[in-house]
Amino acid sequence: MRANFFVAGAAVGFFLISPVQAQVTIDATKITCDQFVHSKVGSPRTVAAWLSGYYHGQRNNSVIDQQGFEDNLTKLTNFCSDEKNFKVLVMQAIDRTIGSTKK
Repeated sequence: MRANFFVAGAAVGFFLISPVQAQVTIDATKITCDQFVHSKVGSPRTVAAWLSGYYHGQRNNSVIDQQGFEDNLTKLTNFCSDEKNFKVLVMQAIDRTIGSTKK
């Protein structure tokens, strides 16, 4: 009796399991403005948040400045939205629009 219950439960569980999606990795140093503003590598806000964390981590800065993030996101988005900048790498665009992020 228990064996039948176990087999039935396993069969139901097998069909309820959703398919696993493949993990994707992205080299942030190769993201272009075109990919950034047209959401080809993810939401621009999500990518910008990751980049902000990356740069803040390099400077050992653990402070979150929400208004500063919004201002920088606007600057970066405006720069990258210009068609002549589509081939510029986002990390280079950050240096041009927000300034050097190095100590």
